[in-house]
Amino acid sequence: MGLAARATAPSTPSATRRRVSALAATALLATALGTAPAVAGDHAPARTADQPAKTPVAAGYGGAVSSVDPDASAAGIEVLRHGGNAVDAAVATAAALGVTEPYSAGVGGGGYFVYYNAKQHRVYTIDGRETAPLSADQRLFLGPDGTPIPFTEAVTSGLSVGVPGTPATWDQALDSWGTRSLAQVLAPAERIARHGFTVDATFRRQTADNQARFADFPATADLFLPGGKLPEVGSTFTNPDLARTYALLADKGVGAIYKGEIGDDIVKTVRQPPVRSDASRVVRPGDLTARDLGAYRTKRQAPSRTTYRGLDVYGMAPSSSGGTTVAEALNILERGDLSRLDEQRFLHRYIEASRVSFADRGRWVGDPAFEDVPTRGLLSQRFADSRACLIKDDAVLTSPVAPGDPTRPGGGCDTRGTAAPTTYEGENTTHLTVSDKWGNVVAYTLTIEQTGGSGITVPGRGFLLNNELTDFSFAPANPAVHDPNLPGPGKRPRSSMSPTIVLQHGRPVLALGSPGGATIITTVLQTLLNHLDRGMPLVDAIAAPRASQRNAATTELEPGLWNSPLRARLEAMGHRFSLNPEIGAATGVQRLPDGRWLAAAETSRRGGGSAMVVRPAGPTR
Repeated sequence: MGLAARATAPSTPSATRRRVSALAATALLATALGTAPAVAGDHAPARTADQPAKTPVAAGYGGAVSSVDPDASAAGIEVLRHGGNAVDAAVATAAALGVTEPYSAGVGGGGYFVYYNAKQHRVYTIDGRETAPLSADQRLFLGPDGTPIPFTEAVTSGLSVGVPGTPATWDQALDSWGTRSLAQVLAPAERIARHGFTVDATFRRQTADNQARFADFPATADLFLPGGKLPEVGSTFTNPDLARTYALLADKGVGAIYKGEIGDDIVKTVRQPPVRSDASRVVRPGDLTARDLGAYRTKRQAPSRTTYRGLDVYGMAPSSSGGTTVAEALNILERGDLSRLDEQRFLHRYIEASRVSFADRGRWVGDPAFEDVPTRGLLSQRFADSRACLIKDDAVLTSPVAPGDPTRPGGGCDTRGTAAPTTYEGENTTHLTVSDKWGNVVAYTLTIEQTGGSGITVPGRGFLLNNELTDFSFAPANPAVHDPNLPGPGKRPRSSMSPTIVLQHGRPVLALGSPGGATIITTVLQTLLNHLDRGMPLVDAIAAPRASQRNAATTELEPGLWNSPLRARLEAMGHRFSLNPEIGAATGVQRLPDGRWLAAAETSRRGGGSAMVVRPAGPTR
């Protein structure tokens, strides 16, 4: 077998002429039609001459796509321009992200799909979370002595690989609501994989961060470290193995993974991880079987729902904790007018609401097929009121805060639970948001967990396997407190993914989501508050510096807040902080009053995001 990928040198004029990317092809078509993607002026991040433009905000008609990558956004726009709907475009965008953002998502992972049907004025969801092997039990990550194995050892292993849910999610979404075949929506991604995309600084940095462990797996090294070297910024990266995988899925459907030859290769790779013979790394095998793949099913379930400021906020119900935790925090904050607060008081209340809702998340949320998750109670205003009374404007709560009991919300202040620390969750994922000319909307978050997932590439298939099972608690954080997120046979690990759609009178106002592990919840919450309460335009609400409190001793701050005088004023109240260079990478779409769609993405995080519309028109702010 030859090399799975090839990274060429930075483009020369002749190489540039030879290179065909999905973005370039779409841009040429757009120029011919007079519908070139909108430019955001001072919002556009700097780029080299050979990199595709990233535009973090665009407005117009015909639908919108927002993702972290311009090739992926262009793939979605291509599908919309050819008559596809938001579901078709979302799958096309996700497949393209599997090429250009392979360390964040791909067919080896899973995710959550939230869809608004404009004709029915109704929100639907698909739980495409990965599942544990049927042989798994609560001792999955415990050593012979009953203590947890080292986390780093679990991450890079077959033991951490769950049954992928992403291919089944694509199939379910297209079958339920799409208008195009899987083959049609995979075509742009297959083209990008075959002809290549331009390596940017983020891709090179993420490769460098994983270089040591990638080098221990020959298939991964061949793919991402061709010739033993990091890909250069400005070079063209191709993945012909993934192009062939997409072609096979287009021809045979996702059964090729769950009951066919790709699945056989996944099982073999998990059970016998192909490690370099001289590697010093201990790589534990997993117990994934063909039976596990064949038994996988997505779950169609009702979304989580709450009201906030007269709006209906929809998200993912468990196994994700995103929908219930964002909703609880909003309900806690509902009683106060945040628009009238100064920045210090606003941040204080946001931080404390996050702290309290994370305490309840940790105690109550897990896979509802295994746990009695009180979803209705967690979403109730009565329960939120019994927790909001903990928050004082002149004092700071001490973490870990004890959970309340949403199964028996009382009229007073609920402090009945026993505190437990928040368990760790990896921070890499990707999110995309799409709308179409009919008014349908998709918010879709997908992942392979860590940056680079398990680090294990399926030989000859061109994609990394997830390490999603490390989202389980290895052991209870507090033995005295029930942990709903311990491993189990076929169980879905708890997630923080929070794809969110906001409606008013049954019609879309905005949709958004973010990567970032447990910081996804706080990113989505803070962005909603910035926009709905503080009146920021969506792109500015996304760009604003972030704080993330997850029932921990310290609240993480991005540099924009860390270096602000606000930090000292909040510290004087009793807050404690730690620095996090970057929290999340959100994308969103918004329906403007005049009928246009606005797409918004990051202005700088992860090198800036990519917002596109089918037919740009008018100012973007």
